[in-house]
Amino acid sequence: MSITIIIIIVTSVVSIAAFSNSRLTYQYILNPYTVHRRNEWWRLLTSGFLHGDFGHLFFNMFSLYIFGDGVEAYFGAIFGAKAGFFYLLLYLTGIIVANLPDTFRKKNNSGYNALGASGGVASVVFAFIMFEPTAKMGFIPLPPIIPAWIFGILYLLYSRYMAQKQYDNIGHTAHIYGALWGVVFVTLSYPSIITLFISKIANSF
Repeated sequence: MSITIIIIIVTSVVSIAAFSNSRLTYQYILNPYTVHRRNEWWRLLTSGFLHGDFGHLFFNMFSLYIFGDGVEAYFGAIFGAKAGFFYLLLYLTGIIVANLPDTFRKKNNSGYNALGASGGVASVVFAFIMFEPTAKMGFIPLPPIIPAWIFGILYLLYSRYMAQKQYDNIGHTAHIYGALWGVVFVTLSYPSIITLFISKIANSF
């Protein structure tokens, strides 16, 4: 069984259990005020295994399913027996890194809460883009017709715009940092990816 499937199963079980257990959500959701006042830093990670509803859970886990196996395969070719460790490290640190900005920025706001695996999922998606920059991707409802590297740029610009305007309750800042962490993680662990990334894009013209 792949690491991706294991993550999906664990996250789904925990999230669904929390839907009917507000105490579970309260104990593990990201609340920056509580993190700083009680030093409950584990919330930066545990909040990634909670979701607001079935739609939120499905979208994140479906996205992870689509891109996760591809990243695992590349990690297997690069890291061999350590592939699972690196993949899990990418995903879990992606959740943490994505939560850091709001954890510090909202530390005095006791009413602010955040949950969801979006940061980790974004890290995996952008790791995939680094490996397959010319693969076709798309925005719902558009079909997958956009080269992945262009999709990545558009996604970051959109997330930045939405984070500034704050039209909704979605953690767009977390999406940005999770995505950027995916690029940084792959680059640090496999520096040759930069040359491969550029050459694949150049050869597509």
